[in-house]
Amino acid sequence: MLHRIENWSDAYSNGPNIPGGERWPGLWVEPARLFRESLLSRSRARLDLAYGDGARNRFDLFLPDGAPKGLVVFVHGGFWVRLDRGFFSHYAAGPLAHGYAVAIPSYTLCPENTVSGVTVEIGKAIEAAAAMVTGSIRLVGHSAGGHLVSRMVSHTSPLAGAVAARIAHVVSLSGLHDLRSLLSTDLNQAIGLDEAEAVRESPALLSPASDLRLTCWVGSSERSEFLRQNMLLANIWKGLGAATDCVEEADRHHFNILDGLADPNHPLTATLLG
Repeated sequence: MLHRIENWSDAYSNGPNIPGGERWPGLWVEPARLFRESLLSRSRARLDLAYGDGARNRFDLFLPDGAPKGLVVFVHGGFWVRLDRGFFSHYAAGPLAHGYAVAIPSYTLCPENTVSGVTVEIGKAIEAAAAMVTGSIRLVGHSAGGHLVSRMVSHTSPLAGAVAARIAHVVSLSGLHDLRSLLSTDLNQAIGLDEAEAVRESPALLSPASDLRLTCWVGSSERSEFLRQNMLLANIWKGLGAATDCVEEADRHHFNILDGLADPNHPLTATLLG
């Protein structure tokens, strides 16, 4: 049966299409705060570290017991227009339990910024965190954050070569990989994409870095557009020489897809660190 998306705003509307979806992002606030307080009390959190001159050019760094095995950087979503690192601190728990340091940056939001500008800022954040932690780097991003971590390993990455060479794996969670469809959404009034930037910033329209390992991971209960976006990048970049996987996790939606990162024994954490 032929199907055409007529309402692009609805295609990307998560909360109204999830039972109880209005509870997010509020459900993240208290676990994140308690996690930060716990790590601070054990001298394992360094908060509000600067990576640039902007008010939101800050990241939090969480440290494991002992010397870190490497670095995980988590990049939050919110369609580049909302949220900050403070909602997501507790999702460092899984990698931390396995001995990895975890950096979680904020970035200047649209419309004050552009998507291209956010890409540059995240590159600077990763480089700042990488200067503090030795070893391999693993990137994981959610929704718009999935776009941003994928951009870091495209052929137009803003990362310095030495930092890019340390990236061992990228996981895009419910990522946005072809931005052209967002031009037809109400969201774009705040994002401010035009056709040229949407093409320039779409990982699916770019070539992957050499020797790349990429996992695209989505919840099976997500909007069909997020399922499409998830398959799209894994498929295209596999055809361009990257090692890719495409996962649809059962009984997960756009918000609780993150919960695996808080669990040291969850397959998502194991995949990210594998």
